[in-house]
Amino acid sequence: MTKKRDLRIVFMGTPDFAVATLEALLGNDYNVVGVITAPDRKAGRGQKLRASAVKEFALKHSLNILQPKNLKAESFIEELSGLNANVQIIVAFRMLPKVVWQMPEYGTFNLHASLLPQYRGAAPIHWAIINGETKTGVTTFFIDDKIDTGAIIMTKSTNIEPDETVGELHDNLMRIGSDLVIKTIQQIEFDSVETTIQPQTKDLKTAYKLNRDNCKIDWSKKVDTIYNKIRGLNPFPSAWCYLDNKENEQVTVKLYEVEKLNINHRYKGGFIISTKDELKVACEGGFIIIKEMQLPGKRKMEIKSLLNGFQFSESAKLL
Repeated sequence: MTKKRDLRIVFMGTPDFAVATLEALLGNDYNVVGVITAPDRKAGRGQKLRASAVKEFALKHSLNILQPKNLKAESFIEELSGLNANVQIIVAFRMLPKVVWQMPEYGTFNLHASLLPQYRGAAPIHWAIINGETKTGVTTFFIDDKIDTGAIIMTKSTNIEPDETVGELHDNLMRIGSDLVIKTIQQIEFDSVETTIQPQTKDLKTAYKLNRDNCKIDWSKKVDTIYNKIRGLNPFPSAWCYLDNKENEQVTVKLYEVEKLNINHRYKGGFIISTKDELKVACEGGFIIIKEMQLPGKRKMEIKSLLNGFQFSESAKLL
């Protein structure tokens, strides 16, 4: 029988997605000797300093917290080395310098929210939906000197439902991922890890970082493409476009819950058809039926409530 290793774990992560894994580690009685997370950041109208979700959780459980601004700083490297960790777990953090990921005896592994090698990069959950995938998953892998390219330890797949939003898929992968990390750490604990080198494939899809430009809706696209993009950005960071409600007067609107209607029509992309309780927008091969929308300076509203106090002109269109 393989002798059980005595693990001393350093956990690195920042957002809610990482909290589920840290909670699972504690729930399974693993020894987390340190938590590395992002420095507190100013947020909200008052620009008050706000701790990361991981820090808030770590504080509640009296864990040792480090918040380095510079991962290469000598002071941080000394502090990290002093924890005497023999394994490091990374979930939704940032790229590590070699001096950090090479430090522990049993390695540093990462949880990534895709089936690698597909969707390497910053936003794998979003792009899987935006690109109309029907399947995705999570992967644990040992970190190397490139982004998301290391040897795979374990994977777990799941289906993407046709109407699933990025918020719903995020929560599903968060649960699946935390379970996979526990199975991975158990393999390390009993020295039974067998890795697989990521396959070289030509048709790699990349999970590019989201920005204002790639979150904008192009109403000349096909109805399925637009539908996937909106649900792939709902609720965060949200799809957006311009509303032209009067001539030469454009405002930015955000779109959240939508439905699609695949049907042939004669309208140009972006043309709005509104009634007392429905708002639909023409695009190639159908309509996007908007259920939730946010106007500038307003809160997100259900479309029936919005239509009670806002009128779209006969020539109104989304750009």
